Amino acid sequence: MTAFTGTARLTRLAFRRDRVKLLVWALAVPGVTAAVAQSVTALYGTEQDRVGYATASAASVVARAFNGPVSGPSLGSVVTAEAYTSLALLAALLSTFAVIRHTRQNEETGRAELLGSAVVGRHAPLAAALLSTVAANVLSGLLLAGVLVADGLPAAGSVALAAAVAGIGISFAAIAAVTAQISGTARGANGMAAAAVGIAFLLRAAGDAWGDVSADGMRVISAWPSWISPLGWANQVQAFDANRWVVLALPAGFSVLAVATAFVLTAHRDHGAGLLEVARGPAQAPRGLLSPTGLAWRLQRGVLIGWAVGVAVMGFAMGSVGNELDGLVGENEAAAEVMAQLGGTDELVDAFLGTMMAMFALAIGGFAVQSVLRLRAEESAGTLEGVLAAAVSRPRWLLSHLLWTVVGTVGLLVLAGASTGLGYGMVSGDVPGSVGRLAVAGLVQAPAALVVAAAVVLFFGLLPQLAVALSWSAFLLCVLLGQLGALLDLPQAVLNASPFTHLPAVPAADPTATPLVVLLLVAAALTGLGLATFRRRDLAVG
Repeated sequence: MTAFTGTARLTRLAFRRDRVKLLVWALAVPGVTAAVAQSVTALYGTEQDRVGYATASAASVVARAFNGPVSGPSLGSVVTAEAYTSLALLAALLSTFAVIRHTRQNEETGRAELLGSAVVGRHAPLAAALLSTVAANVLSGLLLAGVLVADGLPAAGSVALAAAVAGIGISFAAIAAVTAQISGTARGANGMAAAAVGIAFLLRAAGDAWGDVSADGMRVISAWPSWISPLGWANQVQAFDANRWVVLALPAGFSVLAVATAFVLTAHRDHGAGLLEVARGPAQAPRGLLSPTGLAWRLQRGVLIGWAVGVAVMGFAMGSVGNELDGLVGENEAAAEVMAQLGGTDELVDAFLGTMMAMFALAIGGFAVQSVLRLRAEESAGTLEGVLAAAVSRPRWLLSHLLWTVVGTVGLLVLAGASTGLGYGMVSGDVPGSVGRLAVAGLVQAPAALVVAAAVVLFFGLLPQLAVALSWSAFLLCVLLGQLGALLDLPQAVLNASPFTHLPAVPAADPTATPLVVLLLVAAALTGLGLATFRRRDLAVG
């Protein structure tokens, strides 16, 4: 018996458990890219259009921060610029979730202890988690390359982009392997891994925003922060342009080092524990924990504080470059038309700020999903039974958690608007006016995010075993419709499936009460249905 005994069987078990998720994952990345490629071909079908796009994108700090450095006027380069951010974040987050699910979460739920009672080596669970995740990234990359070639793009560039995206997923799988050893809980490990994704994005955005434009005006030479970010390495491959294959050695070498570190850490910690010792609480609990509301705040506050810090930093950064928008769309009529449609006005700065608020609303919708799913985590872990054994009713317990979801969602949206307004106000010379105007714009986004939270409550009450999968699938649908709906020219009936579609694009457009009231009523109705079904069903533990 060795430390890796049982790896093959555990890998098959991982594939068995995640067969549906892995299939969706493998198809999502090439599917999104195929849709983007077709839309880009329609929007930028001529060489002149692509030259205008490349020139405007290279000259704009905003474009470089969001899409990364443009690599010339080829059709493949434009497709890469439009799809890269979505593909990179999708690969990174799915990889971290998969690794932690099969390592730290298994230890937390007791599954790993049961498996360890058989002939299983100490390193086998981590090795199986990594093998299944790497296989999913490789399969997704192969399908991505095939889709791009089928769309008529050069084979070399297609393979280079697919390998770069797969490298992102594998790099963050390795990072998740390390965080799973450091934290003693799956929640903490996921939080560390998500923070790593956020830091990598900020480094990449800063490096590309500070980069230099080439002599022809259609390419960007990234600054050093991009070279220390796993999300930046994929851009430096320059798919469909230089195709710098040697850059792929960076994610490969990093992944090997991170995985080796994770195996070393595994050998130096106790089963079920992380390297960071969980701090013991006070001998006597504060009085606030005597109520369900106080307990819910204690469970939710860490995640909320982390989101608040990230939202404040990102909002200030995006607001501070708001005056660079003219460089993005001023030389490209197609891009100006798309941005005007998103913002609802010809005033490009207001359209940009309105788009930023819409993007923050989508992101904070992820917080709402995560916060409400804490209900399912408490139920599946068995801790809910102890709470309900006291003088606490099911509606009171659910509403206590939902209270902090609502407070957190609304507060984060106002913070997003205020921090964006602060950044923009400092460059425009009107801090008080910008902060107040954009704080209201953030508040206007709240009803749509609350509809998402209410849908999660309904899933939790009606289908608890599928609540996590259904909730994140619904959120992903909203993200895809919001990010790619206008680019793909989808029918309005399809776009209306997302509650975020119905929001006025404040500050580009005047706020209107009717859609906000309707969304709030929908959220109340979904919450009521979820609460009613939760009261009448058995607890679904495990």
